[in-house]
Amino acid sequence: MILYPAIDLKDGQCVRLLRGDMDKATVFGSDPGAQAKKFEDAGAEWLHVVDLNGAFEGKPVNAEAVESILKSVSMPVQLGGGIRSVAQVADWLERGLSRVILGTVAVKDPQVVREACKAFPGQVAVGIDARDGFVAVEGWAEATETSAVDLAKQFEDAGVAAIIYTDINRDGAMQGPNVDSTRALAEAVSIPIIASGGVSSLKDLEELKATGVIAGAISGRALYDGEIDLGEALSLLKG
Repeated sequence: MILYPAIDLKDGQCVRLLRGDMDKATVFGSDPGAQAKKFEDAGAEWLHVVDLNGAFEGKPVNAEAVESILKSVSMPVQLGGGIRSVAQVADWLERGLSRVILGTVAVKDPQVVREACKAFPGQVAVGIDARDGFVAVEGWAEATETSAVDLAKQFEDAGVAAIIYTDINRDGAMQGPNVDSTRALAEAVSIPIIASGGVSSLKDLEELKATGVIAGAISGRALYDGEIDLGEALSLLKG
């Protein structure tokens, strides 16, 4: 199981939100490139980045901060937030990203996901963010009547590299991930599932790994707060 340290970008700074609320942002640093390098130096193999402003505005906003991250590290980086077209996917991959995450557009225009997967095999992931099992879009501001499992199943044959599954009620709350719903999603589809939201201890990582079906986990606040030691976590997951 791969651990993805997270850098969430708001107004060019590294922040964490509580349950996706932009008004409840804690700033953890003003130099995203330096933060990314810290994670790489600690042994991280991947980095997860979210353009929070972009997710709300429907277009990439924190490009400068993302580029500073790409210049600072050699490990692969995946990015989500505000990416709504195949042209934007192409642009980001050309800038050096290894994987682009499509969220809102996966619900509103699934054909974009299919076209992007076809054009860029292995480099397109889908972000499924759910509240009480149902998908939310537009930076989690808009609820839908689509279940997370139903949405995931739509992309079984599309060539999606991974699904990043976030339980919104757990995100940034340091209350542990929703292991049961993440496991259920992983068992329902053949696409690799990456757990996100609430991963806040080594025990959480052990529980996710123990399912045997979850491919990765994303953690942000717990790494910044020191609740998870990145080196220890990476050793645990490799063991």
